[in-house]
Amino acid sequence: MAHIDLHNELPGIRGLMAYRPETAQPLNALAEVLLRDDNNTLSRGERELIGAYVSSLNDCFFCKHVHGALAQHYLECDIQYIDAVKKDYASTPVSDKLKSLLAIAGAVQRGGKAVTPQLIEAARQEGATDREIHDTVLIAAAFCMFNRYVDGMATWAPTDRQFYIDRAPRRAAEGYVEFDLNK
Repeated sequence: MAHIDLHNELPGIRGLMAYRPETAQPLNALAEVLLRDDNNTLSRGERELIGAYVSSLNDCFFCKHVHGALAQHYLECDIQYIDAVKKDYASTPVSDKLKSLLAIAGAVQRGGKAVTPQLIEAARQEGATDREIHDTVLIAAAFCMFNRYVDGMATWAPTDRQFYIDRAPRRAAEGYVEFDLNK
């Protein structure tokens, strides 16, 4: 049960957004630009994977499963692959560029000052652009905020992982800005 009465039964951040729609709008707009904008050289799946990875580091049950399922949907892989990336991306078959960006995302999760020039240079050496580095840092920072919002209010989350996997195609189709919070 959430720390406060949200006046709805929606899980995770959805319940919080329904409670305060005026704060939901800018948060959803940020998520839409960061995770779904097609004017980006990182795929939607890669960006969702960065969010899922940071959420996993933060142990945010709701977010790591929602965004892991979205990454799985976009990358057209199985959920075990997403779990392997979240557990140890260095040992999984992802591109060296994505590994370097996940290293940056992990550093952001620990604290902004943990992002070192060496991490940035390593990402550049693997072909990451300044925009990709920027967006990785912002996705990681935003997910730290989203995770702390969800867990700081003690929202509930469905425990059946299949719930998230089954809903991912609809979430992917609807996006973050124009969806009905009650679905």
